[in-house]
Amino acid sequence: MANTIQKFKKYVVGLLDEVYKNASKTAILDGAPELASQGANADELIIPKIDMDGLGDYDRNSGYTQGDVTFTNETVKCNFDRGRMFTVDNVDNMDTAGMAFGRLSGEFIRTKVVPELDAFRFATYAATSGADITAHSGSYADGEAVRKAIAAKNDAMTDAEVPAEGRVLFINPVLNGMIRDMDTTKSKELLAKFAAVVEVPQARFYTAIEQLDGKSEGQKKGGFKKADSGFNLNFLIVEKSAVIQYQKHVAPKTVTPEQNQDADAYKFGYRNVGIADTYENKAAGIAGEYAGA
Repeated sequence: MANTIQKFKKYVVGLLDEVYKNASKTAILDGAPELASQGANADELIIPKIDMDGLGDYDRNSGYTQGDVTFTNETVKCNFDRGRMFTVDNVDNMDTAGMAFGRLSGEFIRTKVVPELDAFRFATYAATSGADITAHSGSYADGEAVRKAIAAKNDAMTDAEVPAEGRVLFINPVLNGMIRDMDTTKSKELLAKFAAVVEVPQARFYTAIEQLDGKSEGQKKGGFKKADSGFNLNFLIVEKSAVIQYQKHVAPKTVTPEQNQDADAYKFGYRNVGIADTYENKAAGIAGEYAGA
């Protein structure tokens, strides 16, 4: 039974990773997994940081001015830690139960986990201190108005020396359609400046969200909603190296019917732990507009 459970966990985790990558709008910002390692605690990650001195004068007699390069490993605390326990009625064997949970969990990741992960990340980045996030009052007059707004933010990033090659434009589908319908040289040139243009459904594109605890009255369904203080994001430009984004699917906790004290059923626990944050010296790598009052 132990070997079967381990086989099942490996199968399910692989499935969940695949569904996540296909469904998530923010997966493009995930940091390279080999650059982060597990911290001392389950909710901690260790990430590398580099600090170096700038240029100094070169002297013909003494040569180069000495400088320092410091490599450090910083422990960061995960700020996303959510989970659910599911019950699957007893079936003939673990393989069948695993397939049932695989189908269930795949749909769960696509319709529940990914939208909340995306919404959490967008809201976190939009709230970055020092980021160029401003309100746009009313509607955009036309596609040209949208184009100009995005171009202005992108130009400001360039002036702040934010790397151009890693910028990703996340945008409301309606606004992206307005630019696309222009079908002009200017509109095409602007969109071509980004490493990727990602359309984001408004239902996960806010400046602030509230995560429901899944226990309290009125929150038992779990998930998230736009916070009372939140606004709809119109677009968000994120330079990939400006953010700290890592996540992992924890292998499901499996309880067999023989171990289950509550019912003749398998129980599978899913938990997702991760982090979405911005490097304190790279706030210029985030810019955007939201629909203000």
